[in-house]
Amino acid sequence: MEHNEKTKSSSFVPYIPASQSLPELTVTAIVLGIILAIVFAAANAYLGLKIGLTVSASIPAAVISLAILRGLFKRKSILENNIVQTMTTAGEAIAAGAIFTLPALYMWNLIPSLAKVSFIVLVGGFLGVAMMVPLRRLLIVNEHENLPYPEGTACAEVLISGETGGKSAEMVVYGFIVGGLVKALGDGAMWFKTEIETKVLHFRNALIGMDTYPALLGVGYIIGLRISGQMLAGGLFAWLVLIPAISFFGAGNTAAVFPSTTPIPKLDAWGVWESYIRYIGAGAVAAGGIITLVKTLPMLYSSLAATLRSLQGNRGPKVALDRTHRDIPAIWVFLMIALLIVIIAFAPITEVGIIGAIAIAIFGFLFVTVASRIVGLVGSSSSPVSGMTIATLLIVTFIFKLTGLTGSMGMVAALTVGAIVCVALAVAGDISQDLKTGYLVGGTPWKQQVAMMIGVLVSGLSIGFILSVLHQTYGLGSQQLPAPKAVLMKLIVEGIMSESLPWELIFIGACSAIVFEFLGLNSLTVAVGIYLPVHVSTPIMVGGIVRWFVEAVTRNNESLLKARVETGTLLASGLIAGESLLGVIIAILIWLNVRLPERILFTGNALPFLIFIIVTLLLAWGSMRAKSDDIRKLNR
Repeated sequence: MEHNEKTKSSSFVPYIPASQSLPELTVTAIVLGIILAIVFAAANAYLGLKIGLTVSASIPAAVISLAILRGLFKRKSILENNIVQTMTTAGEAIAAGAIFTLPALYMWNLIPSLAKVSFIVLVGGFLGVAMMVPLRRLLIVNEHENLPYPEGTACAEVLISGETGGKSAEMVVYGFIVGGLVKALGDGAMWFKTEIETKVLHFRNALIGMDTYPALLGVGYIIGLRISGQMLAGGLFAWLVLIPAISFFGAGNTAAVFPSTTPIPKLDAWGVWESYIRYIGAGAVAAGGIITLVKTLPMLYSSLAATLRSLQGNRGPKVALDRTHRDIPAIWVFLMIALLIVIIAFAPITEVGIIGAIAIAIFGFLFVTVASRIVGLVGSSSSPVSGMTIATLLIVTFIFKLTGLTGSMGMVAALTVGAIVCVALAVAGDISQDLKTGYLVGGTPWKQQVAMMIGVLVSGLSIGFILSVLHQTYGLGSQQLPAPKAVLMKLIVEGIMSESLPWELIFIGACSAIVFEFLGLNSLTVAVGIYLPVHVSTPIMVGGIVRWFVEAVTRNNESLLKARVETGTLLASGLIAGESLLGVIIAILIWLNVRLPERILFTGNALPFLIFIIVTLLLAWGSMRAKSDDIRKLNR
């Protein structure tokens, strides 16, 4: 069977065959890739801090690259476009790994220097690339028939079918303009408020609301009705069940109930959410992450075993490799990994010591191997990165405590190890998808690997500044940027190192997640809905409804359905990128002491609600006007 798989993969001919060479790792591609990597790192950092999710940058980056390189510069190398999207995904991955962990340091008031943030994400990112390189031939080539790598395959389709540019790029630009304009007029010029809410009559502290952000609408469209619906279910459970229940049972209390310092009768809905629901939500998210990891244990084991078997099977005489099979030489890869582990062990900037470095080497190799294979089956968005990071944090924090490294130094060291591993996992998952794209279109692997490292470098050097500005402007962990995944990591480390957490609330959340799982729901998705304000889940649900409507109306025409969904996805990606990037720009302006309006011009709910409805209709209209011809068939 193994021999047959190798025969099939070796007979595969990519879009650009090995015998043909086109411009690839060019100065133009590198410069454009650097710009887009920083842009998508900033956008995903803002979005991830707000809702705990990031969105794939590969397809929007591929479309933008096609529009610029082919449309403006008249360059006709698909391999250049592949390099650009590879570098761009590095920015997305670096942002994801950083915002899932490092904001905990800011919440502890242990503000890291820009150098420390850059060091952590850079060593994590480089480890993720280096540890994935030896796996490329095993997972991408030998398992070509068995591991589809959905995002990588979809990106290859976009690159091949969209070489002539056209309407696809326009949809991203339109979405970018609309999302950026709404953000600029709302949170920048303060013409209208961007959060609306209403109380439920005769229902104590029951509240329903919505953040009227185009980015959240776009997220809902991309993830679909089922996931957005489960997320909203969590929000409604918190705001229409838990908050009223706590308010009702605590109505007669004159003393504060831990962890709040204010009696419950004096707390409004937001006060109850801040004092109690966030801990319940954090417990639910932690349990959901662990459940997700446990559910994938069979896949984890089989992935690791299959990879080790492939490594053994690859021993034999070396043969000359053509262009499409050349990786960075193994000796350089292993030297890089060894050097990075030694630097981590002895660099005073991290203070994780030899124990921390060994943990990073072990968990890094184990989970990078697993993550690189899992994303081939279920995609990057479904990879249990947070679950694997939680497992790393739990074990490492216990080890540090047993060895006497406690207090703030122990917490920072444990979080640093978790952050490096988390970044490595995110980067490894993304470069796996990129290398699949390259395999399909005929890219040169070592050039993609170098491009990914350049993307990691520029994103890693900029992410510290982005986090610092966002913290000084909005506050990481605040209502504006709740940073749900980072709060979870913070609670895990605190819980092991100290006894100051409201464990009853955390266990209530954990048990709720188990109940959701038995009900057939995705416990992690519902848990995120509990943790975040319902105001975030509501517009995401609206985006899911738009996606459902488009699919329902077009379900009898497969080619038209594909065209409309992909067009809507590009428009939604533009909404997300435009608003998120404007959010970062507004933060930078405030950080630079640029005077912006402080009072809202129109204080009512009608105007922001009307604007949100208009953007929703634009998303539906943009999706529905796509035609079958907009998605070209692949000519292989």
